[in-house]
Amino acid sequence: MKKLITLSLLALGSTVLAQGTTIEFWHTFGDAKRSDWIAARAADYNAAHPGVKVTAVFRGDSNETLQSSILAARQNKAPALVQVDGVSSQLALDSGVFQPVGGVKSVDFGDYLKPVVSYYTVQGKVNSVPFNSSSPVLYFNKDLMLKAGLDPKQPPTTFGGVLKACAKFDAAKLGVKCMALTPFSWLFEQWMSEQNAVLVNNNNGRTGRATSTNIDSAAGRKVYQFYKDLQDQGYLTNTGKLADTVGTNAIFTSQKALMTINSTAGLGNILDGAKQNGFQLGVGVLPIPDGSKRNGVVIGGASLWVAKGASKPEAETALDFALFMTNTANMASWHKLTGYYPVRSSSVDLLRKQGWFSNSPLQIVAFNQLLKTVPNVANAGALSGATIQTRTIIEQGMQKVLGGQSVDSAIVSASEQANAAIAEYNKNFK
Repeated sequence: MKKLITLSLLALGSTVLAQGTTIEFWHTFGDAKRSDWIAARAADYNAAHPGVKVTAVFRGDSNETLQSSILAARQNKAPALVQVDGVSSQLALDSGVFQPVGGVKSVDFGDYLKPVVSYYTVQGKVNSVPFNSSSPVLYFNKDLMLKAGLDPKQPPTTFGGVLKACAKFDAAKLGVKCMALTPFSWLFEQWMSEQNAVLVNNNNGRTGRATSTNIDSAAGRKVYQFYKDLQDQGYLTNTGKLADTVGTNAIFTSQKALMTINSTAGLGNILDGAKQNGFQLGVGVLPIPDGSKRNGVVIGGASLWVAKGASKPEAETALDFALFMTNTANMASWHKLTGYYPVRSSSVDLLRKQGWFSNSPLQIVAFNQLLKTVPNVANAGALSGATIQTRTIIEQGMQKVLGGQSVDSAIVSASEQANAAIAEYNKNFK
């Protein structure tokens, strides 16, 4: 009886869907934990809507999934629903293969967290349904901190604080590196936002197409200098690969580094790793450049886009499933499992009523960091069709600094290359 009641509740408020409609949802989660959750939500939805079938399909990383979706659309074989990384929003819009969700049916985004909705709002329009959202935090090993005479109740909150903590940790000679940190453009973008600096011109590409970057700036140089300082002092460790957060997570959870900086989305897996390796995990706010007033984090993660080539029944089913998968209860469940934000205010309220934050204090830091973010141009995030290339260029510049090149030389080169990439992309839209 309980199962029947649950399924009935799941169906409440849904669009009346055409019988016999079958769609595919292409997503980017290949790990069992998250892909199984998505498959379970598709099974719940199908059970609540006899005659309608949603199949969830893992299609590779964010870039692979989007490129595969664009190619499939041009062959008239597009999936009805696609998970698209937030920084690829401009590319998704420019591709012409997706349609605004508001064109399928009216969607009320009033319950979604304001910083999340702000990120996905382009020229006053929310084109997709927010799904997995995250921001970066500092992860640290409480046990190693105590061994080095550091206070785990007061983790560093600035670049200078990190370097000071690393100096004391290094002096303890525990045979462990201080910081596991990979060259990662997403963090560069976060630190630009925290300094109230846009990444690209035209108000981060939100009042006009971006034509140049702000990489070579005082704000950008502070980020590159932070990497250089960590490396020059011997505090840094990573796998040598660009954006290898999986690698730095592994270094950290195996207790080969005191700290790492990574997404809240990894909290579930990092906490599991800490338990397996027998240490207490701590979480702190994202350390920011000294002298900066916190301007707020940029939302990371992805949203759900409906294909333009989908038939009306397919598009309606795709949007209905997207709204179902991101409903109050499901987003609370998703957050508990993964560490991603639950994107809805009602989900936050539900988690509070369940006592989740009291029993899971590590989540509170990330939530407060997000909820204290007052949306503005800088923390709304950058829109550019050349984001994928720009990210790689920024990371290659960081790597050059770690290899001994000067900050000045590396950042000037990165800026020139990124501007050229944007100019090349924009040739398609003259």
